Amino acid sequence: MAEHNDLGKFGEELAVAFLEENGYEILEVNWFFDKSEIDIIAQKGTTLAVVEVKTRSSLEFGLPQEFVKPKKIQLLLKAINEYVIQKDLDLEVRFDIIAIHKEGKEFVTDHIEDAFYHF
Repeated sequence: MAEHNDLGKFGEELAVAFLEENGYEILEVNWFFDKSEIDIIAQKGTTLAVVEVKTRSSLEFGLPQEFVKPKKIQLLLKAINEYVIQKDLDLEVRFDIIAIHKEGKEFVTDHIEDAFYHF
């Protein structure tokens, strides 16, 4: 597996642990629909969190969250709509980004709730 794939997988594992530590129930990891993948689908209370995880080994080329492009957002919207229909859910849906980057030997996690409204 390529190094960037290993880093991405590691970032998703950190994100799952972070969400669980903060009271989220993980419903799905790497859920696919059509041409889209949702990294994490989690629930906290009556909110369904659609979480895109971006992990970078440095900030040299920008913040991790800056790499979530409009096309990806469109695919996530389409996919979560299908998920909600399939599971017959009646929950508030929120789109989050968990941005992870390396600082020295440590990884820093930034949970951006309602992330698509912050761009």
